[in-house]
Amino acid sequence: MVDLELMAAVCQALPSGAALLLVGDADQLPSVGPGEVLDALVRSGVVPVARLSTIFRQQGQSGIVRVAHELNAGHAPQFDEGADGQAFFIERDEPGAVLAAVLALVAERIPKRHGLDPLREVQVLTPMHGGPLGTVALNEALREALNPPGPGKPELRRFGRLFRLGDKLMQVRNNYDVDIFNGDVGRLVALSEDEGTVRVQFDDRIVEYSLDALEQLEPAFAITCHKSQGSEFPAVVMPLVTAHSIMLRRNLVYTAITRAQRLLCVVGQVRALSLAASSPGSGQRHGRLRERLAGEA
Repeated sequence: MVDLELMAAVCQALPSGAALLLVGDADQLPSVGPGEVLDALVRSGVVPVARLSTIFRQQGQSGIVRVAHELNAGHAPQFDEGADGQAFFIERDEPGAVLAAVLALVAERIPKRHGLDPLREVQVLTPMHGGPLGTVALNEALREALNPPGPGKPELRRFGRLFRLGDKLMQVRNNYDVDIFNGDVGRLVALSEDEGTVRVQFDDRIVEYSLDALEQLEPAFAITCHKSQGSEFPAVVMPLVTAHSIMLRRNLVYTAITRAQRLLCVVGQVRALSLAASSPGSGQRHGRLRERLAGEA
């Protein structure tokens, strides 16, 4: 997740003689900003590299681990069968059927069987913003299922988005004034259009926003795989269809499925999963960090 500019700032800030230890996964999505810093360091042959083989996020022999390793090796993974598994693939062909299955999993099946809170512990990840299974459509459908309108539940529209009391929201911009950062997820706990404020609870903190600051917040019932980087969730539900073909890359799907701690449910088309497994990345970035490191050595 570290781009070239941030890495340069870190290195410049290090005192002479200091050691720098980087921990990451070069098989995941590259940083949003320029460069592929970790990949260049690993492949340079100059920097000492240790590869960790013990999995701590899930149990060592879990279906999630197996699926992640098989996908990363370029194979269409074999998912669990039977109710006691941890990684499942539910085949559906039509977008409407995929959406119906996602809603049933999040709102009913997972909470009932696994006792997980659908708002706090189940996260829907999707490759894209647009389309019938993108974040926009999924957030609308999931809001109606998990936080429907009702008496005593005020709502308002701002910056083209609907905000309803009880909504799950994500901060999408760093706000150093209140120590809330891009990717933080909270719950809308108070909304007063007359007072011009809303309050969002992030863990044990409540942050107040003016209505003009609501552009910093987006619905988070469903988020993109890119936004999930650096996070983990007890359960992940992911729609995967060929309509996402422009984004069906191995590192994107690998990033998404490795966000799951206890339960992974992929819903969609076998063809889409095969496309992702056979597409190694989102295209090589044209940088010279690796060559410059080798030259300096």
